[in-house]
Amino acid sequence: MPQHDPENVLAASANALRNAEALLITAGAGFGVDGGLPDFRGANGFWNAYPAYKLLGMEFSDLANPDALVENPRLFWGFYHHRIELYKAKPPHHGYQILRRLVERIGSSFVFTSNVDGHFLAAGFSPDQVVECHGSLSFLQCSRRCDDSLWSSTGLGFTLSKDMLVEGSLPVCPRCDAVARPNVLLFGDDDWVDSRMSEQYERLDRWTTAVHGRRVVVLELGAGTAIPTVRLEGEVFSRQMAASLIRVNPREAFGPRGTISLAMSALAALTEIEKLVCDF
Repeated sequence: MPQHDPENVLAASANALRNAEALLITAGAGFGVDGGLPDFRGANGFWNAYPAYKLLGMEFSDLANPDALVENPRLFWGFYHHRIELYKAKPPHHGYQILRRLVERIGSSFVFTSNVDGHFLAAGFSPDQVVECHGSLSFLQCSRRCDDSLWSSTGLGFTLSKDMLVEGSLPVCPRCDAVARPNVLLFGDDDWVDSRMSEQYERLDRWTTAVHGRRVVVLELGAGTAIPTVRLEGEVFSRQMAASLIRVNPREAFGPRGTISLAMSALAALTEIEKLVCDF
């Protein structure tokens, strides 16, 4: 669908959703940007959100890896504590409620997201219908992986210095006293406990089997090409299920042949699509 004809593309998106019998929502970091969450796109995007790390010459990948935890745990936890608190302070934006209304209309749905902010669950989506493929900052695990237990990240009680260093006691594993870490997939990560995600994938597989043969739509929101996990999941799913793929991305809306490409922010697109769906 040509991107230069936004009215027709919006109409095609609304029509696909109006006639859908099942909906797979796939969401990347761009979906969170609509709610004021930082965009880590490139070093400059990261430094805009965290200027203290620019002075240190550190990029996102320098902090989001297991070596950073070993080499400077207070710096590592300064970054992740700030993110945990930021995601708690920023409530899910209005786009989540639009999605919930679409889900109620369609009746059968699942969510696949690389976002670690927990906002789909905070917005009221069922935990049984969400895959968080990179984990969630809502949970901690042992950095040594003495076992595969997870526990809540609430109540850490940190304060941060002006240099983004944690002040106070670091969280530790309740079983072996090793420093704890967020249960999210880091770069070059061999110790991520993925049992929670594996259970989520099993539920997605069962849902996929249940909706096979129905009119299925994949609605992709804010998923870029830098880390293409979400884009590839939606493309493979749409091909295997003969599903319509609606790709919403202000910069990278292109897709395989037949993709309905909306070069808009996710919130703007959802707002316009809902109007068309409800006005029918």
